[in-house]
Amino acid sequence: MSLPPDWIVPHWPAHHRVRAFITTRSGGASAGPYASFNLGDSTGDDPAAVRENKRRLHALLPAPPRWLRQVHGASVVRADEIDGAIDADASYTCQAGVVCAVKIADCMPVLLSRANGACVGIAHAGWRGLAAGVVERTVAALGGEPHAVLAYLGPAIGPAAFEVGDDVRAAFCDFDAAAAAAFRPLRTGKWLADLYALGRRRLHRSGVERVFGGGCCTYSEPVRFYSHRRNPVTGRMAAVIWLVEGAA
Repeated sequence: MSLPPDWIVPHWPAHHRVRAFITTRSGGASAGPYASFNLGDSTGDDPAAVRENKRRLHALLPAPPRWLRQVHGASVVRADEIDGAIDADASYTCQAGVVCAVKIADCMPVLLSRANGACVGIAHAGWRGLAAGVVERTVAALGGEPHAVLAYLGPAIGPAAFEVGDDVRAAFCDFDAAAAAAFRPLRTGKWLADLYALGRRRLHRSGVERVFGGGCCTYSEPVRFYSHRRNPVTGRMAAVIWLVEGAA
């Protein structure tokens, strides 16, 4: 089975051991607002359709993904030690064949890889997770020098659609005054936030210099992407990353 043509394979100079892709709405069994490749178990979709979508996803992977129970926090876990549901928003592994995964529908997936192919990780980075430090913690979990880490920013709500309040701006700017550049005033008490710029800022502050991706908008591309902000009744996509056998 090959990937549907509009699924995203990161264009980044990752090591030959690294494999990754991000699903879209294409290629699944779900109908209605969930059409068609919904991977969300708690969205209200037909459970049989979700099971079929997961079966199709698993057929493209070396093993079932190590799913997380995402809570918009900053906890990072080792994917090969996950046994059942666990509250976390990021995972990593240095073991071949273990699939790190997050589900998305506006929040930004951040895929990470050591340049030598020794370790990979992934973070579910909405504004709460970013502000709480999920990116920095995932980079640290990979070990080694941060400048030897590559990052790829997957599809998220774009800067022309992500309306936030003063509280969100303060959560970033009180920590890093330069983050103000990622917010554009909309009206009193409201801003348009650039999640990609905030993610890059956090990565650069962590020492990660090579950052790729970050050009899609889940909100403004309804045919291709699910968006919870656009429609609360919707599905979930997935971003996955893993290592294959070989010398690092």
